[in-house]
Amino acid sequence: MCSLKVISSLISRFLPVWIVTLAIIAYFFPEAFRGFRGWTGFGLGAIFLLMGMQLATSQLIASIKHPKNAFVGIALKWTIMAGVSIGVAYLFFGDYPEVAIGVILSGTVPSGTSANLYSFIAGGDVALSITMATLDTIISPLLTPSLTQLFAGQLIPIKFWAIFLNIIYIVFIPLFLGVFLQWKFSQTVNKVKPYTAILSQLALFLIIVSVISSAQSSLEENLHLLPLIAIAVFLQVAIPMFGGYYIAKLLKIEEAAARSILFQTGICNTALAATLALEHVSSLAAVPAVVNMVINLTLGAIMSNYFARKKIVLVPV
Repeated sequence: MCSLKVISSLISRFLPVWIVTLAIIAYFFPEAFRGFRGWTGFGLGAIFLLMGMQLATSQLIASIKHPKNAFVGIALKWTIMAGVSIGVAYLFFGDYPEVAIGVILSGTVPSGTSANLYSFIAGGDVALSITMATLDTIISPLLTPSLTQLFAGQLIPIKFWAIFLNIIYIVFIPLFLGVFLQWKFSQTVNKVKPYTAILSQLALFLIIVSVISSAQSSLEENLHLLPLIAIAVFLQVAIPMFGGYYIAKLLKIEEAAARSILFQTGICNTALAATLALEHVSSLAAVPAVVNMVINLTLGAIMSNYFARKKIVLVPV
Protein backbone atom coordinates (compact mmCIF):
# COMPACT_ATOMS: atom_id res chain seq x y z
CA MET A 1 0.00 0.00 0.00
CA CYS A 2 2.85 2.38 0.86
CA SER A 3 4.61 1.80 -2.47
CA LEU A 4 1.30 2.33 -4.28
CA LYS A 5 0.89 5.70 -2.57
CA VAL A 6 4.41 6.70 -3.58
CA ILE A 7 3.75 5.73 -7.23
CA SER A 8 0.40 7.57 -7.24
CA SER A 9 2.04 10.64 -5.69
CA LEU A 10 4.81 10.65 -8.31
CA ILE A 11 2.27 10.35 -11.12
CA SER A 12 0.08 13.16 -9.70
CA ARG A 13 3.00 15.49 -9.01
CA PHE A 14 4.45 15.18 -12.50
CA LEU A 15 1.19 14.55 -14.36
CA PRO A 16 1.86 17.09 -17.16
CA VAL A 17 5.30 15.52 -17.73
CA TRP A 18 3.80 12.03 -18.02
CA ILE A 19 1.13 13.32 -20.39
CA VAL A 20 3.64 15.03 -22.68
CA THR A 21 5.96 11.98 -22.60
CA LEU A 22 3.16 9.56 -23.47
CA ALA A 23 1.87 11.90 -26.18
CA ILE A 24 5.34 12.05 -27.78
CA ILE A 25 5.76 8.26 -27.62
CA ALA A 26 2.28 7.65 -29.09
CA TYR A 27 3.00 10.19 -31.85
CA PHE A 28 6.29 8.61 -32.95
CA PHE A 29 5.17 5.00 -32.44
CA PRO A 30 1.42 5.00 -33.24
CA GLU A 31 1.35 1.37 -34.37
CA ALA A 32 2.48 0.25 -30.92
CA PHE A 33 -0.86 1.52 -29.55
CA ARG A 34 -3.12 0.25 -32.32
CA GLY A 35 -4.80 -2.10 -29.86
CA PHE A 36 -5.82 0.83 -27.64
CA ARG A 37 -7.57 2.83 -30.36
CA GLY A 38 -11.26 3.18 -29.72
CA TRP A 39 -10.78 2.75 -25.96
CA THR A 40 -11.22 6.44 -25.13
CA GLY A 41 -14.89 6.01 -24.21
CA PHE A 42 -14.07 3.09 -21.92
CA GLY A 43 -11.28 5.08 -20.24
CA LEU A 44 -13.54 8.06 -19.62
CA GLY A 45 -16.36 5.90 -18.33
CA ALA A 46 -13.93 4.33 -15.85
CA ILE A 47 -12.83 7.77 -14.62
CA PHE A 48 -16.42 8.94 -14.04
CA LEU A 49 -17.31 5.64 -12.35
CA LEU A 50 -14.38 6.09 -9.95
CA MET A 51 -15.35 9.74 -9.42
CA GLY A 52 -18.88 8.67 -8.43
CA MET A 53 -17.46 6.13 -5.98
CA GLN A 54 -15.52 8.92 -4.23
CA LEU A 55 -18.41 11.36 -3.81
CA ALA A 56 -19.10 11.89 -0.11
CA THR A 57 -22.85 12.29 0.35
CA SER A 58 -22.52 14.23 3.61
CA GLN A 59 -20.20 16.80 2.01
CA LEU A 60 -22.48 17.17 -0.98
CA ILE A 61 -25.52 17.73 1.24
CA ALA A 62 -23.61 20.43 3.17
CA SER A 63 -22.77 22.23 -0.07
CA ILE A 64 -26.30 21.84 -1.47
CA LYS A 65 -27.68 23.52 1.67
CA HIS A 66 -25.64 26.61 0.71
CA PRO A 67 -25.93 26.53 -3.10
CA LYS A 68 -24.96 30.12 -3.92
CA ASN A 69 -21.26 29.45 -4.52
CA ALA A 70 -21.96 26.34 -6.59
CA PHE A 71 -24.40 28.22 -8.82
CA VAL A 72 -21.92 31.09 -9.25
CA GLY A 73 -19.16 28.64 -10.23
CA ILE A 74 -21.38 26.81 -12.72
CA ALA A 75 -22.63 30.08 -14.22
CA LEU A 76 -19.09 31.45 -14.61
CA LYS A 77 -17.87 28.24 -16.23
CA TRP A 78 -20.66 28.11 -18.83
CA THR A 79 -20.44 31.82 -19.65
CA ILE A 80 -16.75 32.72 -19.44
CA MET A 81 -15.22 29.42 -20.58
CA ALA A 82 -17.80 28.79 -23.30
CA GLY A 83 -17.70 32.42 -24.47
CA VAL A 84 -13.90 32.59 -24.59
CA SER A 85 -13.70 29.22 -26.38
CA ILE A 86 -16.15 30.29 -29.08
CA GLY A 87 -14.37 33.63 -29.49
CA VAL A 88 -10.92 32.01 -29.72
CA ALA A 89 -12.20 29.41 -32.22
CA TYR A 90 -13.60 32.03 -34.60
CA LEU A 91 -10.73 34.48 -34.12
CA PHE A 92 -7.85 32.03 -34.66
CA PHE A 93 -9.31 29.24 -36.77
CA GLY A 94 -11.95 30.68 -39.06
CA ASP A 95 -10.14 29.02 -41.99
CA TYR A 96 -9.75 25.68 -40.21
CA PRO A 97 -13.28 24.57 -39.26
CA GLU A 98 -12.29 21.19 -37.80
CA VAL A 99 -9.74 22.81 -35.47
CA ALA A 100 -12.31 25.46 -34.51
CA ILE A 101 -14.82 22.76 -33.58
CA GLY A 102 -12.17 21.05 -31.45
CA VAL A 103 -11.57 24.32 -29.57
CA ILE A 104 -15.31 24.85 -29.03
CA LEU A 105 -15.79 21.27 -27.80
CA SER A 106 -12.86 21.71 -25.39
CA GLY A 107 -14.67 24.62 -23.72
CA THR A 108 -18.21 23.23 -23.68
CA VAL A 109 -17.67 19.90 -21.89
CA PRO A 110 -18.02 19.48 -18.10
CA SER A 111 -15.17 20.38 -15.76
CA GLY A 112 -12.15 18.09 -15.59
CA THR A 113 -11.70 15.72 -12.66
CA SER A 114 -8.28 17.28 -12.06
CA ALA A 115 -10.14 20.45 -10.94
CA ASN A 116 -11.08 18.58 -7.75
CA LEU A 117 -7.50 17.46 -7.16
CA TYR A 118 -6.07 20.93 -7.72
CA SER A 119 -8.74 22.46 -5.48
CA PHE A 120 -7.62 20.13 -2.69
CA ILE A 121 -3.91 20.96 -3.18
CA ALA A 122 -4.67 24.71 -3.30
CA GLY A 123 -6.57 24.69 -0.01
CA GLY A 124 -9.86 25.31 -1.78
CA ASP A 125 -13.35 24.20 -0.82
CA VAL A 126 -13.23 20.56 -1.96
CA ALA A 127 -16.90 19.84 -1.16
CA LEU A 128 -17.87 22.82 -3.32
CA SER A 129 -15.54 21.60 -6.08
CA ILE A 130 -17.17 18.16 -6.08
CA THR A 131 -20.66 19.68 -5.98
CA MET A 132 -19.89 21.91 -8.97
CA ALA A 133 -18.37 18.98 -10.86
CA THR A 134 -21.46 16.86 -10.20
CA LEU A 135 -23.90 19.60 -11.26
CA ASP A 136 -21.71 20.29 -14.28
CA THR A 137 -21.87 16.64 -15.29
CA ILE A 138 -25.65 16.52 -14.86
CA ILE A 139 -26.32 19.52 -17.15
CA SER A 140 -23.59 18.80 -19.71
CA PRO A 141 -25.58 16.27 -21.78
CA LEU A 142 -27.89 19.15 -22.72
CA LEU A 143 -25.48 22.10 -22.85
CA THR A 144 -22.53 20.48 -24.64
CA PRO A 145 -24.40 19.35 -27.77
CA SER A 146 -26.60 22.48 -27.76
CA LEU A 147 -23.68 24.94 -27.71
CA THR A 148 -21.66 22.82 -30.15
CA GLN A 149 -24.53 22.61 -32.60
CA LEU A 150 -25.33 26.33 -32.25
CA PHE A 151 -21.79 27.66 -32.77
CA ALA A 152 -19.80 24.84 -34.39
CA GLY A 153 -22.70 23.68 -36.56
CA GLN A 154 -22.19 26.79 -38.67
CA LEU A 155 -18.76 25.39 -39.62
CA ILE A 156 -19.56 21.68 -40.00
CA PRO A 157 -22.96 19.98 -39.46
CA ILE A 158 -23.19 18.69 -35.88
CA LYS A 159 -25.64 15.98 -34.75
CA PHE A 160 -27.16 17.00 -31.43
CA TRP A 161 -28.60 13.63 -30.41
CA ALA A 162 -25.47 11.67 -31.26
CA ILE A 163 -23.37 13.81 -28.91
CA PHE A 164 -26.14 13.90 -26.28
CA LEU A 165 -26.39 10.10 -26.12
CA ASN A 166 -22.61 9.75 -26.17
CA ILE A 167 -22.30 11.93 -23.06
CA ILE A 168 -25.12 9.98 -21.35
CA TYR A 169 -23.30 6.70 -21.96
CA ILE A 170 -19.78 7.91 -21.15
CA VAL A 171 -20.41 10.43 -18.35
CA PHE A 172 -23.86 10.33 -16.82
CA ILE A 173 -24.45 6.59 -16.38
CA PRO A 174 -20.94 5.72 -15.01
CA LEU A 175 -21.00 8.68 -12.58
CA PHE A 176 -24.33 7.73 -11.01
CA LEU A 177 -23.49 4.04 -11.11
CA GLY A 178 -20.49 4.95 -8.94
CA VAL A 179 -22.71 6.91 -6.56
CA PHE A 180 -25.14 3.96 -6.40
CA LEU A 181 -22.34 1.48 -5.70
CA GLN A 182 -21.04 3.67 -2.87
CA TRP A 183 -24.53 3.95 -1.39
CA LYS A 184 -25.47 0.28 -1.74
CA PHE A 185 -22.11 -1.45 -1.28
CA SER A 186 -20.14 1.06 0.78
CA GLN A 187 -17.94 -1.54 2.52
CA THR A 188 -16.76 -3.03 -0.78
CA VAL A 189 -16.28 0.42 -2.33
CA ASN A 190 -14.20 1.54 0.67
CA LYS A 191 -11.76 -1.28 -0.13
CA VAL A 192 -11.42 0.06 -3.69
CA LYS A 193 -11.12 3.76 -2.75
CA PRO A 194 -7.36 3.70 -1.96
CA TYR A 195 -6.76 2.64 -5.56
CA THR A 196 -9.13 5.09 -7.29
CA ALA A 197 -6.49 7.81 -7.80
CA ILE A 198 -3.99 5.57 -9.57
CA LEU A 199 -6.74 3.81 -11.55
CA SER A 200 -8.05 7.19 -12.75
CA GLN A 201 -4.54 8.23 -13.77
CA LEU A 202 -4.01 4.98 -15.69
CA ALA A 203 -7.36 5.47 -17.44
CA LEU A 204 -6.25 9.00 -18.41
CA PHE A 205 -3.01 7.59 -19.85
CA LEU A 206 -5.06 5.06 -21.84
CA ILE A 207 -7.11 7.93 -23.30
CA ILE A 208 -3.98 9.90 -24.24
CA VAL A 209 -2.27 7.08 -26.16
CA SER A 210 -5.58 6.18 -27.81
CA VAL A 211 -6.27 9.74 -28.97
CA ILE A 212 -2.70 10.58 -30.06
CA SER A 213 -2.14 7.32 -31.95
CA SER A 214 -5.50 7.74 -33.70
CA ALA A 215 -4.80 11.39 -34.61
CA GLN A 216 -1.12 10.88 -35.53
CA SER A 217 -1.55 11.27 -39.28
CA SER A 218 -3.62 14.45 -38.84
CA LEU A 219 -1.05 15.83 -36.41
CA GLU A 220 1.77 15.12 -38.85
CA GLU A 221 -0.09 16.82 -41.71
CA ASN A 222 -0.83 19.91 -39.58
CA LEU A 223 2.33 20.39 -37.51
CA HIS A 224 2.51 23.99 -38.74
CA LEU A 225 -0.72 24.69 -36.82
CA LEU A 226 0.52 23.44 -33.44
CA PRO A 227 2.20 26.72 -32.30
CA LEU A 228 -0.97 28.68 -33.12
CA ILE A 229 -3.14 26.04 -31.41
CA ALA A 230 -0.92 26.22 -28.32
CA ILE A 231 -1.24 30.04 -28.11
CA ALA A 232 -5.00 29.95 -28.67
CA VAL A 233 -5.53 27.18 -26.14
CA PHE A 234 -3.39 28.95 -23.51
CA LEU A 235 -5.73 31.96 -23.80
CA GLN A 236 -8.72 29.61 -23.72
CA VAL A 237 -7.57 28.21 -20.37
CA ALA A 238 -5.93 31.23 -18.70
CA ILE A 239 -8.65 33.85 -19.29
CA PRO A 240 -11.51 31.81 -17.74
CA MET A 241 -9.28 30.58 -14.92
CA PHE A 242 -8.24 34.05 -13.73
CA GLY A 243 -11.56 35.63 -14.74
CA GLY A 244 -13.50 33.12 -12.65
CA TYR A 245 -11.32 33.73 -9.60
CA TYR A 246 -11.42 37.53 -9.69
CA ILE A 247 -15.14 37.72 -10.46
CA ALA A 248 -15.77 35.39 -7.52
CA LYS A 249 -13.72 37.74 -5.31
CA LEU A 250 -15.68 40.75 -6.63
CA LEU A 251 -18.85 38.92 -5.61
CA LYS A 252 -17.35 38.68 -2.09
CA ILE A 253 -17.07 34.90 -2.19
CA GLU A 254 -14.65 33.58 0.44
CA GLU A 255 -11.10 32.73 -0.61
CA ALA A 256 -11.36 28.92 -0.38
CA ALA A 257 -14.48 28.88 -2.55
CA ALA A 258 -12.93 31.36 -5.02
CA ARG A 259 -9.95 29.03 -5.46
CA SER A 260 -12.27 26.12 -6.26
CA ILE A 261 -14.17 28.30 -8.73
CA LEU A 262 -10.86 29.18 -10.43
CA PHE A 263 -10.23 25.51 -11.27
CA GLN A 264 -13.89 24.83 -12.07
CA THR A 265 -13.95 27.69 -14.58
CA GLY A 266 -10.58 27.03 -16.20
CA ILE A 267 -10.28 23.24 -16.41
CA CYS A 268 -12.57 21.25 -18.69
CA ASN A 269 -12.67 17.52 -19.33
CA THR A 270 -10.70 17.70 -22.56
CA ALA A 271 -10.32 13.91 -22.64
CA LEU A 272 -14.09 13.84 -23.20
CA ALA A 273 -13.77 16.62 -25.80
CA ALA A 274 -11.12 14.60 -27.65
CA THR A 275 -13.34 11.51 -27.57
CA LEU A 276 -16.35 13.39 -28.94
CA ALA A 277 -14.19 15.02 -31.63
CA LEU A 278 -12.79 11.67 -32.75
CA GLU A 279 -16.20 10.01 -32.86
CA HIS A 280 -18.27 12.84 -34.35
CA VAL A 281 -15.92 15.14 -36.30
CA SER A 282 -12.36 14.01 -37.18
CA SER A 283 -8.96 13.20 -35.71
CA LEU A 284 -7.81 16.76 -36.47
CA ALA A 285 -10.61 18.15 -34.31
CA ALA A 286 -9.20 16.17 -31.37
CA VAL A 287 -5.82 17.97 -31.55
CA PRO A 288 -6.92 21.18 -29.69
CA ALA A 289 -8.38 19.02 -26.93
CA VAL A 290 -5.09 17.16 -26.47
CA VAL A 291 -3.11 20.43 -26.39
CA ASN A 292 -5.69 21.86 -23.95
CA MET A 293 -5.25 18.82 -21.70
CA VAL A 294 -1.51 19.45 -21.37
CA ILE A 295 -1.92 23.21 -20.83
CA ASN A 296 -4.78 23.09 -18.33
CA LEU A 297 -3.01 20.41 -16.27
CA THR A 298 0.24 22.39 -16.30
CA LEU A 299 -1.33 25.75 -15.48
CA GLY A 300 -3.58 24.09 -12.90
CA ALA A 301 -0.54 22.52 -11.21
CA ILE A 302 1.27 25.87 -11.12
CA MET A 303 -1.73 27.68 -9.61
CA SER A 304 -2.49 24.95 -7.05
CA ASN A 305 1.12 24.94 -5.84
CA TYR A 306 1.09 28.75 -5.67
CA PHE A 307 -2.06 28.80 -3.55
CA ALA A 308 -0.75 25.92 -1.39
CA ARG A 309 2.06 28.23 -0.26
CA LYS A 310 -0.33 31.13 0.27
CA LYS A 311 -2.30 30.50 3.44
CA ILE A 312 -5.90 31.68 3.72
CA VAL A 313 -6.34 34.45 6.26
CA LEU A 314 -9.64 34.15 8.11
CA VAL A 315 -11.26 37.49 8.79
CA PRO A 316 -13.24 37.63 12.08
CA VAL A 317 -16.92 38.30 11.57
